[in-house]
Amino acid sequence: MLKILIPTIMLLPTIWLAKPTWLWPTTLAQGLLIALISLSWLSSTTETGWTNLNLMMGLDPLSTPLLVLTCWLLPLMVLASQNHMTPEPINRQRVYLTLLTSLQMFLILAFSATEVLLFYVMFEATLIPTLIIITRWGNQTERLNAGTYFLFYTLAGSLPLLVALLLLQSSCGTLSLLTLQHTPSITMPTTADKFWWAGCLLAFLVKMPLYGMHLWLPKAHVEAPIAGSMVLAAVLLKLGGYGMIRIMPMLEPLTKELSYPFIILALWGVIMTGAICLRQTDLKSLIAYSSVGHMGLVAGGILIQTPWGLTGALILMIAHGLTSSALFCLANTNYERTHSRTMVLARGLQMILPLMTAWWFIASLANLALPPLPNLMGELMIITSLISWSWWTILLTGLGTLITAGYSLYMFLMTQRGPLPYHIISLPPTHTREHLLLALHLLPLLLLVAQPSLIWGWAA
Repeated sequence: MLKILIPTIMLLPTIWLAKPTWLWPTTLAQGLLIALISLSWLSSTTETGWTNLNLMMGLDPLSTPLLVLTCWLLPLMVLASQNHMTPEPINRQRVYLTLLTSLQMFLILAFSATEVLLFYVMFEATLIPTLIIITRWGNQTERLNAGTYFLFYTLAGSLPLLVALLLLQSSCGTLSLLTLQHTPSITMPTTADKFWWAGCLLAFLVKMPLYGMHLWLPKAHVEAPIAGSMVLAAVLLKLGGYGMIRIMPMLEPLTKELSYPFIILALWGVIMTGAICLRQTDLKSLIAYSSVGHMGLVAGGILIQTPWGLTGALILMIAHGLTSSALFCLANTNYERTHSRTMVLARGLQMILPLMTAWWFIASLANLALPPLPNLMGELMIITSLISWSWWTILLTGLGTLITAGYSLYMFLMTQRGPLPYHIISLPPTHTREHLLLALHLLPLLLLVAQPSLIWGWAA
């Protein structure tokens, strides 16, 4: 564990001591090195149980893929931010990179924590750098409003979780994941215990977010700079899913009774957010609402507590992390050239940037879950397990899948096809940096087709 955490901490002196001209290349090189070392963790995912344990941290086949995704994302965020950050004063650039590094540090500690309380503290700590990134480097004046929404939604959901965890500590005597999974499930007949169940899950459902608690997400995504959008979509939403998978076995007796409304809400959210996507004019807002729909499917897969549902949820979380992050990068390349997120004002770009259209095509197909991509594998496993839970879910999931395909194609056609608007006279060409950034997003997704057991070994 420390072989990744210590180099990540050592990024901080690198950022502050590097010469201005070498700041971005050295940070990128060290970030890529950390990402490559983290790939060695994937070799142990086929083993059951925990590996690389120390006093507070450890790896198991559930946390490993999410940790590797976290490490993989830092160099990509550095690559994506380079263009719009270089005009700023050098100290501001250093602060920005420090925030991204501290965010990665907190996420590594959150995903590898074996103590639930350490997970909770790191879960909350990720708020601070994300909030500063959104409110300081966001694009418009609404960024303060978006930051307030983000902070208060997450905090309001998290406080009941803290109380619930302290109650669990007093009843079980431990909060270690290694021992909690072996404690006999506690029978909870009273109403207070049902509130305890809701308290445990509320923070994670807000973070995912479940439809109905999702209002902070589109605001935060639209106002955040590119690195903020990438880390929100790729990793921070997955903290909610990871926390749910971890905590659900401890809530077992009550889950069968109390999860019905949440499953229905999650699946209804897939349809509703899909319908919202179909009438969006703002490109970033469309991708943000699409994230809510996909995470609704993940929430449904986790709540029914079957092995297939949980495996599908993990696969979809990883696949969606790479896909939505790539879509935000593509939206950003458009924005840097046209200075507009409105799709009608930046359409027909295939004429000018044909190679970028190829990346748009692959990312859009990944978003609508084209076979044989892992997105489809995750969705199929979740839909199959939902049908075995109740036949009626086929109506919601089937309609949701159709709408997802509809808005993914709508997004691709609106941005790439059609006549070029008259106000676009000349655009800067695409850079190698941008193609490298998108290749590092989409190639892992395509390579997972060949070796999917890397992210679903824990279910074997």
